[in-house]
Amino acid sequence: MFGMIKNSLFGNSEESEYKVLSSEMQEGVRFEVRRYDAAKYAVISSEGRSYDQVTGELIRKLLMYIGGSNEQGEAMGMAFPIIITVYPRNDGVLSRRLAAGIRIPSTYQQSPPTPGDSAIMIEERPGMTVYALQFGGFAGESEYRAEALRLTRTLGEAAPFQRKQYFCCSYDPPLKPYGRRNEVWFLQEEP
Repeated sequence: MFGMIKNSLFGNSEESEYKVLSSEMQEGVRFEVRRYDAAKYAVISSEGRSYDQVTGELIRKLLMYIGGSNEQGEAMGMAFPIIITVYPRNDGVLSRRLAAGIRIPSTYQQSPPTPGDSAIMIEERPGMTVYALQFGGFAGESEYRAEALRLTRTLGEAAPFQRKQYFCCSYDPPLKPYGRRNEVWFLQEEP
């Protein structure tokens, strides 16, 4: 636990690099279309509990892994955002299945430390193009759902994005009191 806190406070931090393909405003809502390169992520999944019940636990395990709770004892620094993949039902409620992921920091991309927790997997994710909507405040399931609905309405029915999943992204430590950055990402369908 101490390693996780030390890593969060004193470790190097980096934001996942991306290229802004466009920045758009529709019906008073500003969003970006971004391209992210392929990268390795530490991922942990859960089924059976709600978003708000389980995300803190999953994120804590990921932070412990990058903070040094791995077989090599390496504190890797931080890479933002923390990404929660969710699977909404037809009524918008998030299903009880989700996956939390954090990009392995650049220095460790070639050879990530082996997780000490067998529930954490190292996953190679392909490059992706996303529609990204940013918002502030403390975000839980209801806030992410509201912003996802806002982005869905803004993009309209004809936009080429996956509707069976989306990403809830957080860029800040849990105790940051103001100036928080959260995003909803919709994965663009590749042509």
